[in-house]
Amino acid sequence: MRKHPRPGDKHLPHGLTILYDDRDLLVVDKPSGLLSVRTPLDPSPTAHEILEDFVRKGQAKSRKRLFVVHRLDKYTSGVLIFAKSEEAKERLQAKWNEETSKTYLAVVHGHMNEPSGTVSSYLVENAQQIVHSTKDKAKGKLSHTAWRVLRETPNVSLLEVNLLTGRKNQIRVHMADLGHPVMGDRKYGGRECSVKGRNRLALHAWKIAFRHPHDGRPMAFTSPIPAFFTHLVGAIPEVGIDSP
Repeated sequence: MRKHPRPGDKHLPHGLTILYDDRDLLVVDKPSGLLSVRTPLDPSPTAHEILEDFVRKGQAKSRKRLFVVHRLDKYTSGVLIFAKSEEAKERLQAKWNEETSKTYLAVVHGHMNEPSGTVSSYLVENAQQIVHSTKDKAKGKLSHTAWRVLRETPNVSLLEVNLLTGRKNQIRVHMADLGHPVMGDRKYGGRECSVKGRNRLALHAWKIAFRHPHDGRPMAFTSPIPAFFTHLVGAIPEVGIDSP
């Protein structure tokens, strides 16, 4: 499978880095703390706005647009994809769960009872924008999350997590359901996580693989693991280390 190097000369505001850019796609490495897209409750800058300005080359009247293919939570870092046309977006989303492989890293509280497993539940969002599992099939959307342990310390575990479906806050809710919330995830039961004065969620969109919407060729991208994670669990062999 073809992998694309990240160009070191395409660093954008707020820590965004472009991993790949062609006529159909823009793939970036999003830092923790940056919104993917605008929300009614948060007026802070977004990756979508920064990147749309990039493709328009600063020309506000340009007709060039970026289309949202998927999202990452504000405090989740890693690989994020935008499409440059509605057609490319629709082609990617049409087989998103079937043809797209999404691998995350998560540092969770405690030790898992097994070396690997899969969590399945129906997820629903309430009026307070809190996602939770429900037994009511009519209200929730069936969701599956696979995980395996990569490393353990006395108090936490580093997991490789594969999203088999893509629901809002899915990993965070499923880890909390297991009794092992993601570190720094106070919304779903995790304690505040601070390393060298920096607080963030210990969740990282590490790898993504899919087929190009134009010609179907395999595409694969990897985001270097933030140093924040190595401060939590120690050295992680055979993978790159980025800034916090």
